[in-house]
Amino acid sequence: MKGTAYLIQATLILFWWLGLSLSSTFFQAFQFPNIDKIAFNSFFAPDIIIITTLSIIRAYKPLRDLEFIILGGFAYGSFYCLNASILTGGGYLATTLMALGLFYNLFLVYQTKAFRESQSSNIIINGCKTFIQIICVWLIALVVFPYIIINEFDIPIHSNNISTIISITLFVIFSSIGLTSAFAIISKGDGTPLPIDQTKKLVVSGPYKYVRNPMAIAGIGQGIAIGIYFSSVHLIIYACIGAVMWHFVVRPIEEKNMVNRFGEEYENYRKTVYCWIPRLKTTRQQI
Repeated sequence: MKGTAYLIQATLILFWWLGLSLSSTFFQAFQFPNIDKIAFNSFFAPDIIIITTLSIIRAYKPLRDLEFIILGGFAYGSFYCLNASILTGGGYLATTLMALGLFYNLFLVYQTKAFRESQSSNIIINGCKTFIQIICVWLIALVVFPYIIINEFDIPIHSNNISTIISITLFVIFSSIGLTSAFAIISKGDGTPLPIDQTKKLVVSGPYKYVRNPMAIAGIGQGIAIGIYFSSVHLIIYACIGAVMWHFVVRPIEEKNMVNRFGEEYENYRKTVYCWIPRLKTTRQQI
């Protein structure tokens, strides 16, 4: 489970450096103004030795110390990039990428502390917390990150009537799925979608009656819709990478937590309801 997460991390870093070496456009998108490219490339060896190589080793050997070393590498890189962005007024894509890597590794190291049941069963309180979560996630994942990608890759903003209609339709559909799923969680689960404030009950109603992870599907669909709107392959790739990371990293950890909490009830649910493909036929128990 964790091994796969570290192996994916190492693979993505290798592909990132490969992209930097093969494409000048890709390289330029991650640069900081007034910082020489030699200084940027000087991070190649630390990246490969400290983060990539150790991630590969950790993928096959469950050594806790390696996790902290890798986390430290990301922490150093993140603060370096943040400082560079503040001083140069640029390089936001590089800083964002490092920050994501830092939070990714924090999740891997402290995943057992990331899941806690909600202390409240009040639907109004949970609804307010869920509303704040949705606003924050949508703002960061669907506005800030796409804006940074468009800006740093200097993507021309253009759209036609067909792509606009398709993208808006998809965005509304997937947003509705996400909002309906959130409502099912707060109304039936006595909790919120946040892992640190999760439900007390297993939710199998609403969209969860047809697919196990409707909120993940909603988020990925929203990202693809935005990519279609701007006719941007970069944004569609961004959404697809998110899907891969969620499926191979977050999902197994989340499902292990669900098994520990709900046992046979969740096992039976997992056997009858698929992860990604909606199952239109439902049994009486699921309803």
